[in-house]
Formats: sequence, structure tokens, C-alpha cells
Amino acid sequence: MCMMKHKPVCWTMTLLIVIGGLNWGLVGIGGFLGKDLNVVHLLLGSWPSVEWVVYILVGLSALFNGYVMAFKVEHCGCMDTKRK
Repeated sequence: MCMMKHKPVCWTMTLLIVIGGLNWGLVGIGGFLGKDLNVVHLLLGSWPSVEWVVYILVGLSALFNGYVMAFKVEHCGCMDTKRK
């Protein structure tokens, strides 16, 4: 899929999903190493409300992406529906 054709909201949604996935991966690795590798918390821990908003946005992005992918929402602009 070529992301150059997509809307900024799709870029933002994809970026948030990648950030969330990487963060959860680091949390898992940190659990095995006995370290706190939660990057979102390390960066925003002094502002808990902002940290929670980031988690909510990541979750909403994942839900929206799942909806778009599952139901092939053509008018969204986030999916390349003209693939052959």
C-alpha cells in the first residue's frame, strides 16, 4: 500500500499504532529483564493525564484501523481499494 496517497489522519493512525506496538514490545522485554522500558511512561510519566490520552489515542487508532480493515471501508481513504 502506498501511504503517499492517504490522508494525514491515516498517517497519524499508523504512527500511533506503530508507537503502541513498539511500546508494548518494550514493556514485554522489560518484564523479562526486570526493567521498566515503557517509553510512553518514561517520556510522559510526570504528566499522567497526557500519558493516558496517548494510550487512549493508540487504542482508538487500533480499533479504527481494525474496523477499516475488517469491513473494507472504501470511503475512508486509508485503504488502497484499487489494488489488483
